[in-house]
Amino acid sequence: MTTAVVADAHIGGPGGPAGPLIEQLVALPAQGCERLVLLGDLFQVWVGYPAFTTPEIEAVAAALAELRGTGVEVDYVEGNRDFYLRGGRWAETFDRLALEMAFVAGGRRFLAVHGDGLDEGDVQYRLWRRLSKSLPVRLLVRSLPRRLARRFVYSTERQLASTNFKHKVRIPRDAILRYGEQRLAEGHDVLLLGHFHEAHCWPVSGGEVWLLDAWFRSRCVEWPGRGSPCA
Repeated sequence: MTTAVVADAHIGGPGGPAGPLIEQLVALPAQGCERLVLLGDLFQVWVGYPAFTTPEIEAVAAALAELRGTGVEVDYVEGNRDFYLRGGRWAETFDRLALEMAFVAGGRRFLAVHGDGLDEGDVQYRLWRRLSKSLPVRLLVRSLPRRLARRFVYSTERQLASTNFKHKVRIPRDAILRYGEQRLAEGHDVLLLGHFHEAHCWPVSGGEVWLLDAWFRSRCVEWPGRGSPCA
């Protein structure tokens, strides 16, 4: 299948309004796209409960529904800014919704993973990630009144964004390469990562690791079957 990938759009944050992305999405069938993989962090924050619905989310969801109506499969790989999508209001927006996604494009076997949590040195973030997506916090957010729930989630996101600068200004290359070799040994040719917002390509034992540029920076849809993003 001809596969397109969008990584880290961060609509509502640095990605701005949804309009430009929606224009690209509705144009995909004419470009030969048969499958779209959204590699996490489609919005600055996306919480799967109705209390957190925004006009931007509704507009993008409508565009994805239109896309699926043309026969394009739409898959979502959860990112660090995605919360409680599985089992939530938007789960049926996608053909598949998971923490990772395997697909074949251009004769190569890809494994798509968002990529957060690979930096072993960022202990604060790893703890926050585990806590924020735990069942107790999920139940808390779901039970809070709308105003308090939104305040809790967005204040937590802002607080996280203001910490751990030393881990955000560098890419944990060694950790990524170790993870890449481990996952490629399972039978993949390319490990495809988002999250780091920069394009890099590294050869490893068994294949390659590709980091995709963030859509909010490049404004580009990626086509992994048509060549390396670093070419």
